[in-house]
Amino acid sequence: MTLRLHHSQFDVSQNTFELAQDCIAGLSDVWKRIDDLVFSNQARVLRAFGNTRVSLSHMWPSTGYGYGDAGRDGLEQLFAEVFGGESSLVRLAWTSGTHVLKTALFGLLRPGDVLLSVTGTPYETLRPVIGISSQESEVSGNSLIGLGVGYRECSCLVDFESGLIDSNDLENALAQHITQDNTVILVQRSRGYSSRKTISMESLKRFMEIVGRRWPNVMTFVDNCYCEFTDVYEPPALGVSITAGSLIKNPGGGLAATGGYVVGHKKYVNLVAESLYAPGLGSDAGSNPYGYRDVYQGLFLAPKVVGEALKGACFASLFFSKLGYKTDPGPFESRGDIVQQIIMEKPEALIALARAVQAASPVDSFASPEPWDMPGYSHPVIMAAGTFVQGASIEFSCDGPFIPPYSAYLQGGLTKEHVVYACMKAKDALDALEIIPDR
Repeated sequence: MTLRLHHSQFDVSQNTFELAQDCIAGLSDVWKRIDDLVFSNQARVLRAFGNTRVSLSHMWPSTGYGYGDAGRDGLEQLFAEVFGGESSLVRLAWTSGTHVLKTALFGLLRPGDVLLSVTGTPYETLRPVIGISSQESEVSGNSLIGLGVGYRECSCLVDFESGLIDSNDLENALAQHITQDNTVILVQRSRGYSSRKTISMESLKRFMEIVGRRWPNVMTFVDNCYCEFTDVYEPPALGVSITAGSLIKNPGGGLAATGGYVVGHKKYVNLVAESLYAPGLGSDAGSNPYGYRDVYQGLFLAPKVVGEALKGACFASLFFSKLGYKTDPGPFESRGDIVQQIIMEKPEALIALARAVQAASPVDSFASPEPWDMPGYSHPVIMAAGTFVQGASIEFSCDGPFIPPYSAYLQGGLTKEHVVYACMKAKDALDALEIIPDR
């Protein structure tokens, strides 16, 4: 039986449905490239599962201290192989990407050391951890700066990614800021709430070649949140000292209920483990009384799920650009993360988009998002996230700071069809309110 789709099946207008169909047809080549990426990454993950000899016994829970937890140890061996690192730490004790980054930075840095961000000011929730929040009430004596760690920032790697700087200029820019070996270089690959480009793996490769040749004793730290499986290899394969991320983003595949990971050189992973637990305990401690199936299966599904999110982001970019909104990345650009920026220009447009995404969500679809002072952010934020796992950015969500130019950041999507459906509903909602972009 051939199924003939009709706009009435989706409760959207005919012109909205036809625009969506035109966009899908126009993305066939892009979606095929994403399919090839998914196939390559799925093979990489499957090889790692086979080499790790994963069995059903790895899914079993553990209790108490967790000594000899085969499921935990197998999972960490698996992540190290998938990501191309020497060692890894994968723990459900971490509640968010910011929590993982904080634990790692506090494990790697000591008073008198310097943290150098080469991708500009980090994402808002990390700023109080460093001690650079714009709100004095958020600056804690327990921040890195409060404990005697120095901080510097520049945008030399961002400029390099934008094609405004060559390799020699990048090396010269780094030389102005790296004045001592006790430096940890922070690279935030994803854009956060900004309009800069995501740092591609090709740019990171050239960056690591420079650092490895010129400053071999300097540690490199990559915030990989939102970026896993968007290329055929990951930062640890380039020799990055520590790469960190969240399991409720890409690598959890939509199944992991909490947790995070670090992958990298064994000696640095051990420092992070001692920061999470205690010196002397390291990675030998840590139990999970609920079992590991969701995390193992989530990692297995992650390449496909990330592919669906990438397809959804390409669709959203093309769909909203045809409506007259500025989008970044463009629908046919290479992508290094699952985040799609749409500049809504007007506060009522951002609210309408967020509410439409929420209404098209499988969970809490009846809720109505409002801007609010969300912990860790210096501006009110509006957030739509009708997700099965609270805060899971790999599931489809929409959020953004409630300040000009009122940019929406769409993230994730377990299925591209969910993203397409939500975008159609958003267009009808904008049309009903007679909201059109400034042209």
